[in-house]
Amino acid sequence: MTDDIQDSVPSRQRRRFPGISSRAYEHPADRSALVALRKLSGFDTVFKALSGLLPERSLRLLFLSDSVRVSDAQFAHLNAMLRDACYILDLEKVPPMYVTQDPRPNAMCIGLDEPIIVVTTGLVELLDEEEMRAVVGHEVGHALSGHSVYRTILLFLTNLALKIAWIPLGNVAVMAIVTALREWFRKSELSADRAGLLVGQDLQASMRGLMKIAGGNHLHEMNVDAFLEQAEEYEAGGDLRDSVLKILNVLPRSHPFTTVRAAELKKWAATRDYQRIMDGHYPRREEDRDTSVSDSFRESAASYAETVRTSKDPLMKLVGDIAGGTADLGGKLYGKFTGAGSASRTSDRPADGRPADGAKGGPQDGPSGPAADGDGPQDEPGRDA
Repeated sequence: MTDDIQDSVPSRQRRRFPGISSRAYEHPADRSALVALRKLSGFDTVFKALSGLLPERSLRLLFLSDSVRVSDAQFAHLNAMLRDACYILDLEKVPPMYVTQDPRPNAMCIGLDEPIIVVTTGLVELLDEEEMRAVVGHEVGHALSGHSVYRTILLFLTNLALKIAWIPLGNVAVMAIVTALREWFRKSELSADRAGLLVGQDLQASMRGLMKIAGGNHLHEMNVDAFLEQAEEYEAGGDLRDSVLKILNVLPRSHPFTTVRAAELKKWAATRDYQRIMDGHYPRREEDRDTSVSDSFRESAASYAETVRTSKDPLMKLVGDIAGGTADLGGKLYGKFTGAGSASRTSDRPADGRPADGAKGGPQDGPSGPAADGDGPQDEPGRDA
């Protein structure tokens, strides 16, 4: 560990995670993308070549010349939080951090060669110490995962798409990449929220911070439980039209909606994975090179499947029905529109197709005949909308 943080310790007793891999807290969809990119041969060379095309040097000079660099002499309390976060997550090199004048509460971690963290005055003035600590941990989590590289590329491509909007096919191609990057980046934000919790180790502070970002500095007028109820209502409410509107609303965003972030973080804090990390059992950086790409993609696919399975959103429930029980759904629809009983009526017959003992053979006893026990057209398929 370098000298600049080896003598730094958190301002209160918090668990530290020596050698922790970012895989410990990354969302499965985020982790699979990162593992795949890290495994690509020549990946670093390509991005170093791209760095000449990206405005990274310009951004560094901009913040250096027109923002306040955090240090022991300037914003010392933020500097202490930054060193604490790097100490807890065992990030050896403390990234430069700047405070920039902007009334909108925001923070970001950007850069290809070396990440830099930027927070706005709006955010600094909005959050208390523990809430701000979670935000600083969030940005350090981005740095540890290497998200700053892809965030910089996303910014570049978004600007490029605006510049070539007059070229129909060129704009479509770039926007397709931007849309995919945004979906990945929304998942990376969930990862960084988890990193913020590992640094702050105060779930209520993380919840309060997200709530303030959504509703401003009126904490006495807000309630965490009611805020989380909004997330549940957002997911479960409405019909298929609302589901489509949700998708359209989130597509242009690089961050998930704030209530959704709060609900996802609380859900993760209640998992065994989080408890194992807090108990000192987590993946180590030294094992990253041996990580299987296929295993990571399977975990990502399983995560999306679980989201569909447990979601209360009408569209997701419909997708779950189609994906998880197409045959059963088809049987229900067939029964509804033909007046036939369910396919289970075939269980009244032995495997050889002959009538069961005591049953009269005949066409009415086939699978498409009316059910004898009253199971008929009145049994509709389960309604999801």
